Amino acid sequence: MPDPALMAALLDSLKEPLLFADTQHMIRYMNKAAIAHFDDGAALLGRSLMDCHNEDSQRTIVEVMAAMQTGEDERLIHEDDKQRIYMRAVRDPGGQLLGYYERYEPFAQPSSSDRRA
Repeated sequence: MPDPALMAALLDSLKEPLLFADTQHMIRYMNKAAIAHFDDGAALLGRSLMDCHNEDSQRTIVEVMAAMQTGEDERLIHEDDKQRIYMRAVRDPGGQLLGYYERYEPFAQPSSSDRRA
């Protein structure tokens, strides 16, 4: 079993938010970037992810979770001009679904030297 402190340090080194929820949608882990990203920060730990989303997003989460229970590993759930957000399955060595995490994929922003005058 990997050292939990090492795993937390590894996940905290990511610049993008990473939030893990179990199969009951309870938030079990947030890296430092996620804590800084979300308004309620660390207070979200132990709460339902459903409480943080509107009805449309809740339906999407339930739909993707059902697909994950039948084998899907990842799905794009949101895209805007800044980023894509995916739900990614987390499974035990036997393939049993343990939960999922939100994976953020930011789009590269042009630097000031790349912009035309």
